[in-house]
Amino acid sequence: MEFLSENIEKDGFAVIENLFTSQECEEMIKEIRQVIQTTNNATKRVIFKATAENDAPQAKEKYFLDSAHKISFFFEEGSVDEDGKLAVAEEYLALNKIGHALHALNGVFGKYTFDERIKNICRSLDLVDPKVCQSMFIFKNPRIGGEVTPHQDASYLHTSPQSLYGIWIALEDATIENGCLWFHKGSHKGPLFKRLIRNPDKSSDILTIYTGENIEFNEENYVPVSVNKGSCVVIHGKVLHFSKPNTSPISRNIYTFHVYDDHQTTFSEENWTQPTEKTPYMSVFNKN
Repeated sequence: MEFLSENIEKDGFAVIENLFTSQECEEMIKEIRQVIQTTNNATKRVIFKATAENDAPQAKEKYFLDSAHKISFFFEEGSVDEDGKLAVAEEYLALNKIGHALHALNGVFGKYTFDERIKNICRSLDLVDPKVCQSMFIFKNPRIGGEVTPHQDASYLHTSPQSLYGIWIALEDATIENGCLWFHKGSHKGPLFKRLIRNPDKSSDILTIYTGENIEFNEENYVPVSVNKGSCVVIHGKVLHFSKPNTSPISRNIYTFHVYDDHQTTFSEENWTQPTEKTPYMSVFNKN
């Protein structure tokens, strides 16, 4: 995988085509449907809006902070009415994502997160002790899957020095029509614009806040990256990327997780998610 580190260094991302088989992708999709069927989340339907603004609905939800070490459900804006009832045919179609500890609490997602292919990616990135700090199944459902505004993953999972990488696995074809990723090539060589941190003002009902500069967005700077089912996109923590709403009739399900090198690296105590003594971050090389 020599091309991996070269492309990451040059562009800020790299595509590994057909890393997973169609059958493996279907296994993950089938498993998330099983999670939905066997989990009672009807008591709390939290909207998740992927925007770098302090008025995002999840910013006021302890449910979001608690999701760091659980399997929690987050719904698309417009999928739930004012009474908390579904505005679409079934729960599966209303979901934005399920996270953030699928890798730790679900056997199927754990199997693929700590797979030898993932270990090889981490070795190619010269990570000494890669730890998984969050995982998510993101739905991007037909005609309701929302926009993800331009952002840098390190804004949410800051390390010093930068050692964060996203592993983004397409469980279905990701196309321009159904909301593939768009990247600003080389932007990882620039600054980190914003940070999402736990609000130091404990008297506020806003639990997480953004600090730093707004990102100036010009779509002409970005290129779409369509990938086939089973392909993996490796994402540098500082590269700018976004995805458009899914206005097509075809879903764009993906499984993604983030790793950082715990060797000579500090994981910020201001990050929204934190390892604990009972729930430490698990090592890709030595799962524990």
